[in-house]
Amino acid sequence: MSTSLGTVKAGQIEIAYAESGSGEPVILLHGGESTHIQWDTFRPLLGAGIRAIAYDQRDSGASVNPPDPYGIPDLAGDCAALIRGLGYERAHIFGSSFGGFIALQVAVSVPDVVQSLTVGATYSNASALHTPAVSEIVELSPSQRDARMLALALSERGQADEKVVAELRSILVHRSPEADARRLAAIPGFDVTDRLPEITAPTLLIYGEDDPAAPPDIGQKIADAIPGARLEVMPGARHGFMVEFAQETARLLRDFVLAHPSQSAR
Repeated sequence: MSTSLGTVKAGQIEIAYAESGSGEPVILLHGGESTHIQWDTFRPLLGAGIRAIAYDQRDSGASVNPPDPYGIPDLAGDCAALIRGLGYERAHIFGSSFGGFIALQVAVSVPDVVQSLTVGATYSNASALHTPAVSEIVELSPSQRDARMLALALSERGQADEKVVAELRSILVHRSPEADARRLAAIPGFDVTDRLPEITAPTLLIYGEDDPAAPPDIGQKIADAIPGARLEVMPGARHGFMVEFAQETARLLRDFVLAHPSQSAR
C-alpha cells in the first residue's frame, strides 16, 4: 500500500506520519518490531468520523533523529509534539506493546494532550523484558526474530492463515544494529506503575487471551490502578491481536473514541 507521508518538526527530530480519514484525531503508536506501516491496513477500518494518524517513532521508518540515547519519556515527548504540531490540543492515543509503553508515558507525563487512552499488550514498567517469551526474542538478532514473532503474535489458527501471516510479515522491519540497540536501551528505565492512579483520561485496555508476552492479568493490574479504566480480553488472541483480529480491535477503538469526543476534531 503506497502512502504519502507528512512530517512534523520537533527540535532535532523530524516525525514522519501517515493518515486516513477526518474527524476525531487518533494517534497510533507502533510496536517494537514495526513502523507506521503496522497500521496501514488498520487505519481505514476505523471508519468515518476519525482521522487516524500513524507515525514513525525514533529510529523507525522515515522519521529522522540524531544518534543519541533516549528513553521512553523522550518518545512520549515526541508524541505530544506531533499532536501539537498537527494543530490539536488533545488527541486520542492507541499504543500496543512498545507503543503501549509510550502511550502510558504520555498519559502520565503530558496528560494535557490526551483525550482518551487505549493501550494493548503492554506493561507499566520494564519487567516486560524479563518474561521468557520476550527475553528470548530480544536476545536474537533482528533478522532471526521473524519466525519467533509469528508464534508470539498469532494464534495457531492465525499461523495457518496465509493472508494473516503475510500481513504480519509485511509489517515486521529490520533496523540497523545501532538503531535497534538505542530502542532496546530505552526500555530498562521505563516505569510508570506508581503513577498510573494519576491518569485521568478515559482508558481502555485490550489484551489477547492467550498472549504469552503480555497476559491479561498484566492488563488487569493496570486497569485496577487507573481510575475508571476498562479491560477487554480478546478471546483466542495473542500478542498481535491488532493484526489477526483487526476488525474487532478497530471496532473497540472506534466505539471508545466516539464515546469520548473532543472539541477540536476537524
